[in-house]
Amino acid sequence: MRNNKLHTPEGVKDYLPNENSVKIELERRIEKIFKEASYESVKTPTFEYVEVFEGKGSFDTKQMYKFLDRDGSVLSLRCDMTPAIARVAATSYEVSEIPLRFSYFENAYRYNENYQGKLREFTQAGIELIGVNSTDADGEVISIAINSLLACGIDNFEIYIGHVEFFNGIIEEVSDDEVLRKSIQEAIVKKDYIELENMVRSLNIKSGLKEILIDMPLLIGKKDILVKVAALTESKKAKQAIEKLLDLYSLISDYGLSDYISFDLGMVSGLDYYTGIIFKAYTHKTGFSVLDGGRYDNLINKFGANFPSVGFAMKMNDLISALENQNKIPSVEKTETLVMYTAGGRKIAFETMNELRNQGVSIENNLFGDDVNKTICYAKTN
Repeated sequence: MRNNKLHTPEGVKDYLPNENSVKIELERRIEKIFKEASYESVKTPTFEYVEVFEGKGSFDTKQMYKFLDRDGSVLSLRCDMTPAIARVAATSYEVSEIPLRFSYFENAYRYNENYQGKLREFTQAGIELIGVNSTDADGEVISIAINSLLACGIDNFEIYIGHVEFFNGIIEEVSDDEVLRKSIQEAIVKKDYIELENMVRSLNIKSGLKEILIDMPLLIGKKDILVKVAALTESKKAKQAIEKLLDLYSLISDYGLSDYISFDLGMVSGLDYYTGIIFKAYTHKTGFSVLDGGRYDNLINKFGANFPSVGFAMKMNDLISALENQNKIPSVEKTETLVMYTAGGRKIAFETMNELRNQGVSIENNLFGDDVNKTICYAKTN
């Protein structure tokens, strides 16, 4: 029988000093980028009423950790920061105060199945730009995402950007059958090319439209892919989405960051949540995104305020894994000085330690008394 007091539950972990120091260092670097762009830090409760999160995220609500308060209210551990910040914006700010720029570093909690290999307690670092619906706002958020990844020491990465209105415009030309639309969307998300092609080939639609749908999981590339696809569709909505992406490309180019972005017109997950751009960051030697974001103009409406919004969340645990895989874990400052003293010199030793610590030097106090050999052995080991 397992002794539970010696183990942690599935999906949570301890952070020993070295790993925790790396995490803190990365958060410090990211926080510097956020502050330089005037994003103010906010904190929200670890648990809230379940209504804050239900139906208000791009995650499955079955993953929420729910429990009863003593008064019978259903509460939930924070499963995502964005709905919590949406509640804060709607209840604490007026239209006259927008735009709002918020940043955060918080743990979130989701019940992920063991086989998924994901933590159930994980750290999100992100920003939300609230109150503005424009390409300028989208570009600002993406530029901060890029600079945050660069600050962490990752330079071999790509941010893939899509637009939910591209898929919506294309699918509206295909059929008004909601079941068929969902089936096509699922095939694109899963990159099930055979199933997708079989469905599309059976439809009585124009050849150009068929070509776009069949190739949608592969419509990935730089600016040229947008120009190519725009010529294949007659959908006004899809063309407008491409125009917005082209404008965004131009803006990111002015930031000097266009080398880090590509476009993925087959990015169609979370369509019930996102309303405009949607983006994910991938880096070398990882099979998962380390950063997710997008525009969600309808979320804050659910809390009673009409504030369009765009933001992103960095997945700190996945980011650290990516850095480990790339052998790019940042070095962190360690204590390099140990003060040894005898009883007679203790007062002077303490004064010296205090003076050096006031100057920013990390000093470790020796606890082996005047045992020189033991002290030297300990110092060498550490």
